[in-house]
Amino acid sequence: MAAYYSEIDPYAAAWLRNLIKAGHIADGVVDERSIEDVVPAELAEFTQCHFFAGIGVFPFALRCAGWDDSRPVWTGSCPCQPYSKAGKGLGFADERHLWPAWHHLIRERRPVALLGEQVPVAIKHGWLDLVADDLEADDYAFWPARFRASDVGAPIERQLLYFAAKHLGAGMEGQQPRRSPCPPGSWGWRGEEDLRAIADAPLQPGSRWPQPLVRRVDHGLAECMDQLHAYGNALNAGAATAFIQSAMEFLP
Repeated sequence: MAAYYSEIDPYAAAWLRNLIKAGHIADGVVDERSIEDVVPAELAEFTQCHFFAGIGVFPFALRCAGWDDSRPVWTGSCPCQPYSKAGKGLGFADERHLWPAWHHLIRERRPVALLGEQVPVAIKHGWLDLVADDLEADDYAFWPARFRASDVGAPIERQLLYFAAKHLGAGMEGQQPRRSPCPPGSWGWRGEEDLRAIADAPLQPGSRWPQPLVRRVDHGLAECMDQLHAYGNALNAGAATAFIQSAMEFLP
């Protein structure tokens, strides 16, 4: 099986299945359990694993960047609510601080390549230091980068903290041949066709850059959340693609 998608929000999980069926992201299965219930051995058969997958922006950006579905990678967007204005600022005391659960799976399975993101304010809570210390202790080289979606041409600032990591050994999944990234400028959206592939949302007037349909505020409480078309409130696929392309030569 090519890919594993972990997403507890029923709306997002249904959306992921539609994207898989349409062939817009790697073929795979969607697991709606909490990441805390996932057993490392269950992931052995998957080439790619996408945690906190949402509506599939990270796996879609991988394809935009030229990352082949057969090339191993794990991605994750840990919940931001413990650190962002959407939450109560509880930091590690927030039950949605789920890096320890993801780190447990990483430590046990040792994927060769990791990609992730978080809101920059998490740095003040020590989140970046924790992630770096944990991964470096597990023999990963760690590379963080903080930049804005507007830096790659989006009409919004949407600043995020991205990171990439590679296992300094072979990892449990082995090595794959290194592939060249796409030529400059080839990663961008291809208009309304790509927009529909990610979400049934209109383009912002006067802009060619779409933003995906996202959920509001909370993690895992889909029944009480409304849908909204919101600029600056989700992972920007163009920025994620640019980051992935910049990391492709660094990663196995």
